[in-house]
Amino acid sequence: MTITAPAPSPTSAVAPHVQLRLLGGFELRIDGAVVDLQPAVKRLTALVALTPCGLSRDFAAFQLWPDKSEARARANLRSTLWRLHQLAGDILHASATHLRLDDSVSLDTRDVLAGADAEDGVPRPFETLMADLLPDWYDEWIDVERERFRQLRLARLEQRAHAALADRDAATAIQLALAALAIDATRESAHRIVVRAHQAEGNEWEAERERSRYLRSQQEVVA
Repeated sequence: MTITAPAPSPTSAVAPHVQLRLLGGFELRIDGAVVDLQPAVKRLTALVALTPCGLSRDFAAFQLWPDKSEARARANLRSTLWRLHQLAGDILHASATHLRLDDSVSLDTRDVLAGADAEDGVPRPFETLMADLLPDWYDEWIDVERERFRQLRLARLEQRAHAALADRDAATAIQLALAALAIDATRESAHRIVVRAHQAEGNEWEAERERSRYLRSQQEVVA
């Protein structure tokens, strides 16, 4: 007698692994494969992803299509949501009034800023905080998000630098603080970390040189 195994229940299917990258450029991967999206679909996905608590459908429509009538913008949103669903499934939750990113989606900006400093047991290099948010995008709405992320990653770099100092790892603290200064050369708090780290190593000459570098940067700003 032949026994046929029962078909797997639809609820037992393994959910796809979805990764969304916004740092250094847009990329969506599902189970490791890159999903090719149209520009409007990318922009909608990024806008929703950068709003952790979600946003209203009308706000998304008017942000993405500011030069269209309200009716046209809403219609564009509906068609864009349909295209996204066809290509990537339900990575966005869309109610009658609101949109939000599905919690299962791995989002690089969220992971980095939440302090997820290890992936598969391997520590993340601090360079992950150096990448700009969607650097090749010029939409007006992304400017605010880009500046917000810049401030958050500066704070995160300094937080990690302070932790390194507390662990008596002055060399790592210096590298993290210098990474912050590569983003904002006039940031006083990062200069102070570099000075403290050099002093912790007993390098008073290096500490004084860093003080002088900070003073020069301030003079250049005033000039």
